Amino acid sequence: MRSVIDDARYHLAQFNLGTLRAPLDDPLLADFVALLDPVNALADAAPGFVWRLVEEGEADATGMRPAGADVIVNFSVWESAETLWDFVYRSPHLETMRRRREWFQRHLEAHLVLWWIPAGHVPTVAEALERLALLRAQGPSPRAFTFNSAHTAEEAERAERAEEAERAAGAAPAAR
Repeated sequence: MRSVIDDARYHLAQFNLGTLRAPLDDPLLADFVALLDPVNALADAAPGFVWRLVEEGEADATGMRPAGADVIVNFSVWESAETLWDFVYRSPHLETMRRRREWFQRHLEAHLVLWWIPAGHVPTVAEALERLALLRAQGPSPRAFTFNSAHTAEEAERAERAEEAERAAGAAPAAR
């Protein structure tokens, strides 16, 4: 992973989709469902964790299906790419990741997107779906990327300023 500079003015949003192999109440997913609370608690306590999407009155967002009836979403915000990376790949969360093929279908197109947000901003699911669509349509850019194609907060800020300047000049923003 390319090092991404931690800038206290920005946080890293991450959104990913998982297409279920069966309904959540199916025995095939019993282990996954049993791991939801412990893994969410692990995330909530992880260094650098800022926020995660939860359904009103629930402990998680598994009931939300903005991308399809059989698709669950995971959406969180972290202080930096490094703190998210450490949670995903250097914590007990990794054991759950290793079992993902038991519970989720393989995606042929991008199912995870990262992007920088101003610190304090709570991103919406609509924003996340737009960033995922951008990544799928145009590939990685400072506005929508992956761990393997990371961009810094400074690069995202420069891209945003350039787009604002293009809009102010009356031109359509160039593809990024």
